[in-house]
Amino acid sequence: MTLPHDDAPVTTASEAAVDSLDLARAVAGLPEQMEAALASSQATQGAVDGSRIANVVVMGMGGSGVAGDIVSALAAPLMPVPVAVAKGYECPAFIGPTTLAIAVSFSGNTEETLTAATAAHDAGASVVAVTSGGRLAELAGEWAAPLYEVDTSIPMPRAAVGAISVAPLVALERAGLLSGTADWVDAAAAQLRARRDAGAAAGSLESIVSAVGNGEMTPVFYGGGALGAVAAGRAKAQINENAKIPAFASFMPELCHNELAGWDQAGRLADGSPLAVIALRHGFEHPQLGRRYDFTSGVLDGARIAVPHAELHAAGEGAMAQLFDLIYQVDVLSLHVAAAARRDPGPIPLLEELKAFLA
Repeated sequence: MTLPHDDAPVTTASEAAVDSLDLARAVAGLPEQMEAALASSQATQGAVDGSRIANVVVMGMGGSGVAGDIVSALAAPLMPVPVAVAKGYECPAFIGPTTLAIAVSFSGNTEETLTAATAAHDAGASVVAVTSGGRLAELAGEWAAPLYEVDTSIPMPRAAVGAISVAPLVALERAGLLSGTADWVDAAAAQLRARRDAGAAAGSLESIVSAVGNGEMTPVFYGGGALGAVAAGRAKAQINENAKIPAFASFMPELCHNELAGWDQAGRLADGSPLAVIALRHGFEHPQLGRRYDFTSGVLDGARIAVPHAELHAAGEGAMAQLFDLIYQVDVLSLHVAAAARRDPGPIPLLEELKAFLA
C-alpha cells in the first residue's frame, strides 16, 4: 500500500491517543490503497471464463467479509448473474461447475473461509482467491486458481477494505461479468482525497463521540438501501473492533417495519437516552427513504426520552465513490471514539483469545 506523504493530513482522534498499529495513517491512505490494488489486480495472471458462469458467491468473514457486501451492493445490480454472500463454514448448496466462488481472507488462514472455499472447489466451482498469503494462497496454487495478492504492509484486515474490495471487482470484470471498475476506483479515490483534505465530519458529532467513548451511550447506525446498509454495518464493526464498544446497525426501509416502533421506550426518565442514532446518507437512496428518515427523526425527537441523532452525508461521483466516502467517514469516527475511550484501536486481544480457544 502506498501511504500518504509525511506532510499529508492524517486523520487522528487525538495527538495523545495510543494507536500502536498506526491505523489512522492506514485510514488516511485509503485512496492510495485502492489505486494500488487496482494496478496490482489488473496485473494478476489468469481469469475465469465468465461465459459459463451462472452465479457468483463471495466468501469471507469480518474485515475481509465486507468485500462480499460491497460487491453485492455495487456490482450485483449491474451483472447478468446473481451474486450471493457467504459468511460461515457452509458452502451454499447451489454451488457447482457454473459457479464463480471468490474467497476473501486477508490472512489467508480464516478457518470458515478455507472450509467453504474448499467445499466450493470440490463441488467444481471456479475459485478466485483474494489474500495476503497463508493457506488460501497455497490452495490457490494447488488449484491453479487466480490469486489476487493483498499488500502485506496493511496492518489489519479491517484496514484493507479498499484492497480486498477492488480485487473481486476486477476479477468479475476480467470474467466479462462487469465493466467500468477502473473508472469507479478513480472516482472513489478522487472523493476520498477531497474528504481527507477537507477533514472528515466526525468533529460535528463531538458530543455523541464523547458520550459513546465514555460509555454513556451506545451508537445505532442507520443506512438506506444496499449502499447504506453496507456503510452502517461497517460503522458498527469499526466501533466494535477499534473502540471495543458495543454498537448496532439497521437499514431503511426495513427498520420502518419493526425497529421504529421501539423508540418510544428509549430510556428511563432519570438516565436520559442510552442510545444515539447516526444516519449514513447517500445520493442513491430511493426517494421515499428521505421521507422515512424525516418521519424517523420526528419519532426520535418525540420519544419518551428524546434520542440524540445526527447524519453523515456522502459525496462523490458514482455509487462506489459515495459508499467509500461513508466508509472513510465512519472509520474516522471510530478512531475518534477509540480515543475518547482511551483504547488502542489496533490489537484486539479478545479475538486472539477466541482463535486460541478454537485451536
